[in-house]
Formats: sequence, structure tokens, C-alpha cells
Amino acid sequence: MKNPIADIISLFVPPLCPVCGAILLEGESCVCTRCKLTAPLTGYAHDVDNSLYRTFWGIVPIERASALFYFPSHESGWRRAIHDFKYRGHWRVARDFGEWMGHDLLASEVFLGVDVVVPIPLHPFKKLRRGYNQSDYIGEGLTRVLGVPLSVGNVVRTRHNPSQALTRGSKRWDNVRDIFAVRHPEKLAGKHILLVDDVFTTGATIQSCAMAILRSVPDVRISIATLATAHRD
Repeated sequence: MKNPIADIISLFVPPLCPVCGAILLEGESCVCTRCKLTAPLTGYAHDVDNSLYRTFWGIVPIERASALFYFPSHESGWRRAIHDFKYRGHWRVARDFGEWMGHDLLASEVFLGVDVVVPIPLHPFKKLRRGYNQSDYIGEGLTRVLGVPLSVGNVVRTRHNPSQALTRGSKRWDNVRDIFAVRHPEKLAGKHILLVDDVFTTGATIQSCAMAILRSVPDVRISIATLATAHRD
């Protein structure tokens, strides 16, 4: 059912494609049709043995791993869209991208056994400064499509570590070691968790979080979903 208030608002403030800036037409969602057709999609949701999944080998046991699209190594509309929802308050874009990724996972049927979505948490100080956690909104979009609960606040970041973007090489692993904890392990016991983040680069943060969950709740199963990945096949 159409929302008449939203229709009136769109007359004065039309929704724009976060990638190219074009006005979104009726029936278009998240990004415009042109950008959706030319998106640098990975196809990982339909490929169990993908390169993102293989980065976890020998480090932490996971069930599945997927990323919606490749993170550009150069300036582009896709890179700006991520920076906009990560640093410039465009949290609705994160939620819309989460829904898009949810449809991608749902179409593959590989992730149908997920019980709960857990976003990678920010430290409270960082979340207060930014005003939100973009991964929470990606997770919210995912749960709208997958129809499973979103768990925010149970897995927490216990130390306010420097940004990974400002850390290089092996120091990235030291920077995120032992910075996560689970407040209520019993709420995750026996579940298949979908651990969600925005961009996968070295994987140090999401791997550290997965290890912390497995230490606290050994009988869980963990899968990974990130919006973008810097890894390429």
C-alpha cells in the first residue's frame, strides 16, 4: 500500500540514488536501475567456496561467508555511498543496502538456516560520537527480508581501540585482539548466527568478534555477511 505522506514528501524532496545521484523513479529502490545493473556484485551468496569464505580457513570455523559487492580500490559512487552512511549520517542507505543484501542471501537459499543476525558492535564512545552504528542498520535491513531477529547489545566491544582504517599491517590484529565480549551467552546458545559488518578488508575485526562469540558460546554456528569486500577472486 502506498504511503500518501511519503508521496507528498517525494514531490519536494525526491529520493536520490546514493551511488550516482539520479532521482529514483517509481519502482526503484536502494539504487537506480542503471547502478543496480552495473553494480560490482560478487555473486558470493551463490558460491559456497568463495574467496571470502577461504580467508577464514585455519583461523575461525564458519559455516558460510558472503559479501554483496566488491569495494572499489579507487574513488567511485559505490565507495562514496559507503562513506556517506558510515561517516555522514546517511543511515537509511545502510538499511536499504541491508535489504538488498537480504534478498541476495534469500535467493541463494544457502543462508536459510540463520536464527539471528548480530551486527559487529561499535564501542559506546564511538557510537555516541557518530550517533549510530551503521552495521546495526545493515542488520535491520537484513532481518526485514530474512524474517529473523536482530540482536543488538548482547555482543559488545569492551575496549575503545583506534580505527582499523588508521592501522596498518599486522598491527590490525593486535588492535582488535580481545576487544569483544558476550553479555548473555545463553541467548545465543545453539543458534546459527549471521555476523554482519559493512566492509571486509583484512577481516581482523570480524574474525576477532567471531572468536569471542565461540569462546563464550561454543555450540553456536557462525556465518558472515558483509556489504562489501576488498578481496577479489
